[in-house]
Amino acid sequence: MGTALVYHEDMTATQLLWDDPECEIECPERLTAVLDRLRQCGLEQRCLRLSAREASEAELGLVHSLEYVAMVRGTQALGKGELQALSGRYDAVYFHPSTFHCAQLAAGAALQLVDAVLMGVVRNGLALVRPPGHHSQRAAASGFCVFNNVAIAAEHAKQKHGLHRILIVDWDVHHGQGIQYIFEDDPSVLYFSWHRYEHGRFWPFLRESDADVVGQGPGRGFTVNLPWNQVGMGNADYVAAFLHVLLPLALEVGALTLNWCWSRQDLTRLSGTLRGRCGPRQSVSPTSLSYCRCWPAAGSVPCWSALESIQSVRAAQAPHWMSLQQQGASPVLSPSTCSLEGRPSGPTCKAGAAVLSSLMDQLCLHATPPVRTAVVLTVPDATLVLPPDVLRQEASAPREETEAWARPHESLAQDKALTALGKLLYLLDGILDGQVSSGIADTPAPAAAATLDVAIRRGLSHGAQRLLCVVLGQLDRPLDLTDDGRTLWLNIGGKEAAALSMFHISMPLPGTNGGFLSCILGLVLPLAYGFQPDLVLVGLGPAHGLQDPQAALLAAMLQGPAGGRVLVLVEEESTPQLARMLARVLHGEAPPSPGPFSMASPEDVQALMYLRGRLQPQWKMLQVAGEPGGEARRCPGARGTVLP
Repeated sequence: MGTALVYHEDMTATQLLWDDPECEIECPERLTAVLDRLRQCGLEQRCLRLSAREASEAELGLVHSLEYVAMVRGTQALGKGELQALSGRYDAVYFHPSTFHCAQLAAGAALQLVDAVLMGVVRNGLALVRPPGHHSQRAAASGFCVFNNVAIAAEHAKQKHGLHRILIVDWDVHHGQGIQYIFEDDPSVLYFSWHRYEHGRFWPFLRESDADVVGQGPGRGFTVNLPWNQVGMGNADYVAAFLHVLLPLALEVGALTLNWCWSRQDLTRLSGTLRGRCGPRQSVSPTSLSYCRCWPAAGSVPCWSALESIQSVRAAQAPHWMSLQQQGASPVLSPSTCSLEGRPSGPTCKAGAAVLSSLMDQLCLHATPPVRTAVVLTVPDATLVLPPDVLRQEASAPREETEAWARPHESLAQDKALTALGKLLYLLDGILDGQVSSGIADTPAPAAAATLDVAIRRGLSHGAQRLLCVVLGQLDRPLDLTDDGRTLWLNIGGKEAAALSMFHISMPLPGTNGGFLSCILGLVLPLAYGFQPDLVLVGLGPAHGLQDPQAALLAAMLQGPAGGRVLVLVEEESTPQLARMLARVLHGEAPPSPGPFSMASPEDVQALMYLRGRLQPQWKMLQVAGEPGGEARRCPGARGTVLP
């Protein structure tokens, strides 16, 4: 149940046989360079290697006309002059005698990967394919693409595996108009594309690549275009778009599987958060596979143009998505940091290759922790059934060391609380030392606040530079916790909405499921991504008020900002079902549905808007979802200190 890598050497056979500056970038090295880099980084060896198969003509016919498939098959017998003449009939395409075979392998690789993921052979995977696919249409090649590999894979997942909801995230410099055309009236496929557009002046120069094109008929709202109208978009722009457009829609639609076109620098950060909604079942085509620490630089801000594009998408999609209606405020626009460059006239733009090269050069690989998820129980529970590869930790920190940490807290003096603390300290050290990815620990309810205090102080003294604490229930912030920027305390369940400082925030527990999801999307995740924590502590204290699926979803979503390092502290009296659910989602499974996406109550929306308006000057990731003008307003009953 690891990661699959699907590839076939024959996909390097096709190459340009004549001079064509527009198509010369589509060369075998586009594929071999990626594979070589994966090998150099030791990533290929960590995958289950699968050899691609040819897609059958019936499988190609899932999205392409039989006449078009027959035409491409016929290119195997054409000479150079005939191939060049045929290629000229299409936009930015060339044919080669090996094109049909290579294109069959490319589509077949995607199908093989989808089968492996959905049949449980692997958790997720990467298909290295050539030619690419997302520009090709039912009866036309386009933009180096012959068969639409992603669309074929999605239709195959629907027909063979019975999927009813599929999210396609197209992360390419160009708009994948072929996928859009194929699924524009299909509500079972949500197509999301962020792409360079420049108000229609960038290839493929299509009006239907803009934000207000949302699909047709029953598919309205299931085509989502996020057009970048300036060049130079950075990680902060992509993270803002992810938090304020893509993730809300993914949560609302309840997507079960993903097809991703190639990614940008912070792919793994964002895919970690998407796994919190969709589970581990992802197929990526065709580039990055890593566990990297790419991240918006500290203090980075989404640029003016990016915020305009994001707001345009939200406005166009709001009539179709409840999650966007209840966050429907306009953004606060910051000064633009984007640069203007020359505009290449077609898909020969080197931007894709440059981004890919930069991505591979910047990989910061982390060794896979020996233990992915560990569970610590004060009293063993025979009824708790965990996934087979989740560790039940029994080891503890040395008794003398544990007593020293417990000494300031009277509630930790009892043997039971001290034993729980020793096990927690051992688990926490394992996470910070890279031996464990994430974990769950319990503690007696009277000692929960003191245990969390020790965990914070131990984490900061053991190497964590920034520690995010998300607490629910009766857990007070430690009195000696300073606002030095190392700790962000976010209490969901306070009596009122209050921003006591930029690092001490309180939000009443929303009363509806929709309000809770809006709180995660509109407050928790933007703060978490803006803070850049090394470790997330989730404290579920007495009377925390969350349903088990909500707690599991919260823990899963917080894996992305911290690179997977999440430690959840629960009461000893919590149900075994909660511990089992948390262990599964931290281990990579999809959290159970928290229920239908309902509208938040007016009170919850008002509290959320108040906090976002207050915090926008300090936390720039909130500004896309903030109040017009960014002016802080006091909502009724809120008593937080006014921030500078």
